[in-house]
Amino acid sequence: MTTTDDTDPSFPEVRAERASKGPETEAPATPEEFAGFDDLPTVANRAATHTPSAPRFDGDVSEMPDRACWALQNLLARRYVSGDRQPQLWSWVSEYQDVLRIRLSELDLRLRLVDELQVAFVEQAGYDSRWGRRILKRETVHTYDAILALHLAKYIRAARDEDALITREEIHELFAGVTNTIDRDLALFDKRIERAIDKMEELEFLRKQRDDADTFTVSPVISAVMTASVITDLQRQFEQFIGSGDTGEEPPEIAADEPTRPDDAEDGFGDDEGDDW
Repeated sequence: MTTTDDTDPSFPEVRAERASKGPETEAPATPEEFAGFDDLPTVANRAATHTPSAPRFDGDVSEMPDRACWALQNLLARRYVSGDRQPQLWSWVSEYQDVLRIRLSELDLRLRLVDELQVAFVEQAGYDSRWGRRILKRETVHTYDAILALHLAKYIRAARDEDALITREEIHELFAGVTNTIDRDLALFDKRIERAIDKMEELEFLRKQRDDADTFTVSPVISAVMTASVITDLQRQFEQFIGSGDTGEEPPEIAADEPTRPDDAEDGFGDDEGDDW
């Protein structure tokens, strides 16, 4: 007599049970094998797509995100954007630099980023066209301003990563080579140096210390703006100026102008970026 085995696959009950469990060799699905990730909601990457948010004002048709628009506005309104003084703005300029370059190029402007100094600024591109218009106003820099800018650029480069502090007395000493050959009226000479210091403060190359009005921090921005070619040109003009002898007149203006914006003197940029960004 033959006996029956409950595990015999020929029995319909066993076949049905195994069919419901699937093949014996099939392992449970692991997280890596989960195929439902494509059905999960996605998060839009605004930095990559440059998708604008809700309109900022009635009639807003911008194709850029708000932060890119604000970065563009500040690049056009400020002499420069600094990661040291405007970290939020610097991060937006850095993040949206590709689209910002396009928008600025449409205005014949170039975006300059100096990553190691975290400095961004805009400069005018030059080419021959009867239709092109200069967006940036060029500000005349007088000889004493240029001499001081030249010395400050060399000064901060020598300081390396240290805080570059300079006193008012040390600034006057930088002009020791001028007083012996050009300016023999010491009172007028000192006045011209003080005007040059004021100009460097206006250009934000010098920052007066809050607890000492006669001590300044030299901004690293000057290293970005004062390129090697500019320094070479200023050095040449400075040597010509020294070798010209005693003129007894106001020193001539030089060609090394600093690009700036109209009405900058009334803008009064501060460190505060505002609370409404």
